[in-house]
Amino acid sequence: MIKQPLQIYSITPHKTAEYWSVCKVEALFETPFLELVFKAAQIHRENFNPQAIQLSTLMSIKTGGCPEDCHYCPQSARYQTGVQKQDLLDIADILEKAKIAKSRGASRFCMGAAWRGPKPKDVAKITEIVKAVKSLGLETCGTFGMLEDGMAEDLKQAGLDYYNHNLDTAPEHYSEIIGTRRFDDRMSTLGKVRKAGLKVCCGGIVGMNETRKERAGLIASLANLDPQPESVPINQLVKVEGTPLEDADDLDWTEFVRTIAVARITMPQSYVRLSAGRQGMTEEMQAMCFMAGANSIFYGDKLLVTENPEEDGDQLLMAKLDLEPETAENRLVR
Repeated sequence: MIKQPLQIYSITPHKTAEYWSVCKVEALFETPFLELVFKAAQIHRENFNPQAIQLSTLMSIKTGGCPEDCHYCPQSARYQTGVQKQDLLDIADILEKAKIAKSRGASRFCMGAAWRGPKPKDVAKITEIVKAVKSLGLETCGTFGMLEDGMAEDLKQAGLDYYNHNLDTAPEHYSEIIGTRRFDDRMSTLGKVRKAGLKVCCGGIVGMNETRKERAGLIASLANLDPQPESVPINQLVKVEGTPLEDADDLDWTEFVRTIAVARITMPQSYVRLSAGRQGMTEEMQAMCFMAGANSIFYGDKLLVTENPEEDGDQLLMAKLDLEPETAENRLVR
C-alpha cells in the first residue's frame, strides 16, 4: 500500500507579509518590555478598535476519555485527574448554553470534543449541532481533533465558521509534550481546514517548561502560516494535578505579556485571544495583555473542564478598562 503524502499547511513566506525566522522573533522577545508593549499597541491600533474585545464562549460537548497523551490535558484517558468521561451531549443541552452565551454578549460559540479525531458517524452528529447553533445567529467554532479527508468540507457546509486546531508548542519542543501525534499531523489538519474554506483558529500554550527560543519558535510557526490564522489563542498552562505538567515551573507574568505582544506584532490582523489561564491572572496583568494587543477572550466560567473568570467579573473588568464587546459596528479602527 502506497502511503499518501500529508497535506501540509504552507509555512513559507507570505506574498503580503514578511517571513518570520525564529531568530527574528526571538529578537522581538528581547526588546525592552515597555518598548515592546508600546510597539504592539501601535500595531493593534492600526488594525483594530482598541476598545473592542471579541467575546467567545467555549463549551465541552464531549468530555474526557481522549486516547492522546498531551502532557497538559486533564481529559486524557491516561491520567487520573478526576475528569469524568461524558458522551456527546444532546443538541437541546448545547442550544440552551448557546442561547445563554448569546444573551450575555458572546458573538462566537466554540464547541470542543475530546477526540483524537472524529469518526464519520461523529461528524454526522456534529453537523446537526453546528446547524442548530448557527441558526441562533452566532458565529460557530469547533475543535474536534484531527480530521480525515472530506470532514472539513462537511463542517463548512453545515455552517461552521472557524476550526480550532492549536500547534500547542514549537516544533522542537513538541515531542517533549506529546508522543501520540506529530507536529506535522497538526499541520495536515490545518491544510484540510483551509482547503475547505474554513477560517482558522490556531495558537498554543506557554509555560510548559519551554525556553524563550521555543516560545519564539511557536510564534514563528503561527506567523508563517499562509494565510495567517484569523484567530490566535494564547494559553497560559493551567497546571492540573495528575497530568505530567502539574509541577511545571511558573512562567513570569512579564514573559506571558511579551508573548501576547510578539503575537500581535507578527500577526497584525489576527485576533489574539487571551485564553486559558486567565483565572490565575490579576486584573493588572490582563490589562497589560489588552494593551499589548490581545483583543479577544473566552467568556464564561468554564473552559472545557478548567475554571475561567465568571461573566460578571469580566464585565466589571471591561468597565474599569473602558472596553466593550466587539460588534459589527465597532470592530473597525476608529
